[in-house]
Amino acid sequence: MQHPAVPAATEVVGRSAIDAGLRVHSALGAGLLESAYEQGLAYELARRGVEVCRQVILQISYENTTLVAGYRIYLLVGRAVIIEVKSVETLTPVHRAQLVTYLKLSGHRLGSLMNFNVRLFKDGPKRMVI
Repeated sequence: MQHPAVPAATEVVGRSAIDAGLRVHSALGAGLLESAYEQGLAYELARRGVEVCRQVILQISYENTTLVAGYRIYLLVGRAVIIEVKSVETLTPVHRAQLVTYLKLSGHRLGSLMNFNVRLFKDGPKRMVI
């Protein structure tokens, strides 16, 4: 399915997040908990002047009610890009489905799964557009 182009400003934010992830991975390496990478990534992005919101509550609309079911977006970067931080051996289809669902429910179009438990960071991030 072909999607309309992501706005250029959103692309810039997305690239900045990937670059920040590379810097964090280079400094910390693999094997830490997701919370360490989340904090490092938030710090690195803020240091670059990029707006970052951590642990954003994701509300779900169902029929005529709003469900607050405990879902949280790890990082919302520049009010436009969702970053789902992982520290797992392998990203699975469930991880990808989770990010797609977060994008749909939040109304954002660009997201990235960032797996920090990899030897080379280039093997960690997976970009997703809806």
